[in-house]
Amino acid sequence: MIITERGTQFYIGGEWQEHADATSLPVVDPASERVIGHIAAGEANHVDLAVAAARKAFPAFSQSSVPERLELLGRVHSLLKERAELFAEALVMEMGAAISFARASQVSFAAEHIRVQMEVLENYRFVTVDGRTATAKEPIGVCALITPWNWPLYQITAKAAPAIAAGCTVVLKPSELSPYSALLFAQLMHDAGIPPGVFNLVNGTGESVGAALSSHPEVDMTSITGSTRAGVLVAQAAAPTVKRVVQELGGKSPNILLDDADFAEAVPKGVLAGMRNVGQSCSAPTRMLVPAHRLAEVEDLASKTAHAIRVGDPRDPATTMGPIANRAQYERVQTMISAGIDEGARLVCGGLGRPAGLDRGFFTQPTIFSEVQPDMRIAREEIFGPVLAVMPYRDEEEAITIANDTVYGLGAHVQSPDPERARRVAARIRAGQVHINYPAWDGTAAFGGYKHSGNGREYGVHGLEEYLETKSILGY
Repeated sequence: MIITERGTQFYIGGEWQEHADATSLPVVDPASERVIGHIAAGEANHVDLAVAAARKAFPAFSQSSVPERLELLGRVHSLLKERAELFAEALVMEMGAAISFARASQVSFAAEHIRVQMEVLENYRFVTVDGRTATAKEPIGVCALITPWNWPLYQITAKAAPAIAAGCTVVLKPSELSPYSALLFAQLMHDAGIPPGVFNLVNGTGESVGAALSSHPEVDMTSITGSTRAGVLVAQAAAPTVKRVVQELGGKSPNILLDDADFAEAVPKGVLAGMRNVGQSCSAPTRMLVPAHRLAEVEDLASKTAHAIRVGDPRDPATTMGPIANRAQYERVQTMISAGIDEGARLVCGGLGRPAGLDRGFFTQPTIFSEVQPDMRIAREEIFGPVLAVMPYRDEEEAITIANDTVYGLGAHVQSPDPERARRVAARIRAGQVHINYPAWDGTAAFGGYKHSGNGREYGVHGLEEYLETKSILGY
């Protein structure tokens, strides 16, 4: 299998390279807690090689035609659809995604990012003319892409597809905690016939590879998806070279159930939205804001929904929630559940430890706290696990105040059958994306945050434009 063959290698300049000086890192299956393989861990010298390959490839690739890039992305898209099951199985191994969820969301949405970029590229005007002034949009250059462990393939395509559509060359640093889908993707890019140096992959830690990429003078842009702490470190490292930094970081998204919402529908959907991907999504609506006088009703509906979640072996198609993706995150979630109990939030269901019947693996009980106050840690800090905070409010004004009482501003939800009311509330929430009444996922909708949730936008035309520079040509 490619992930065992290539685990000790980097993909640089169009070929798989073994480097004797690279140390190795273990890869752990979160469902069994067993080491299932090792990957090469890069350092600054390996980054130098990858960046040099990308820099060498940039002049030719930046001048490639739109039809050429469309054809390349088309081959990538076709191969990803063809190899979907292989990617789904890798996601189960590396991060414990339930196989049904990996197939339906992790892989299919990743493929959709590529399709959307093809659609955007086909219609995008790289040069516009107004009078005698032309505005040209040109590829920014060599791009460092730093991706997380929670949506590994999805975030790779969300960055690599627009970068390639723009005519940029890239060096990818995937999370060392979920590296297998990235290795498969590098092989896919090779098989799709990407020109040497246009796509490169160096595995390793953020402290080594991430820092080297962010500070590299030959890297023109860094795009990171990760924690706010990681985003700050990348921005600090990038500052001396004045490169563009796009950050999609943490979140503590509110879900406001207005008093006219259909609670029988809105509460269960809200629980499942907050706990999707085992709650390991930066935009997960993990603060459910509800009218104080309906708290008991909400607790009952939420508890029944959480109890119906089937936690277990991620390889079983009947499983709806696998384990937390790694030990450090499992311990973080346990710490935050303990904090919720200690601070006096009311534990409605779930709690500390594994679900009954599971004696190993990073499995966590779907947990709901109620009567959560805005100053509690579970209301303020990103937990990144299946933990929901139900927060009471007195009226609409207080709901909006609580929703905005956070350092984050990535996502938000509003539930109401009254479109005008829902839009009015959505307009007052300080977040980069607001969902009204649980709409379908939209791969063209701009995604990114306010405040500590980051800078820049991904997806659709907004994602493409992050990889472009703007040039004015006067007297055109």
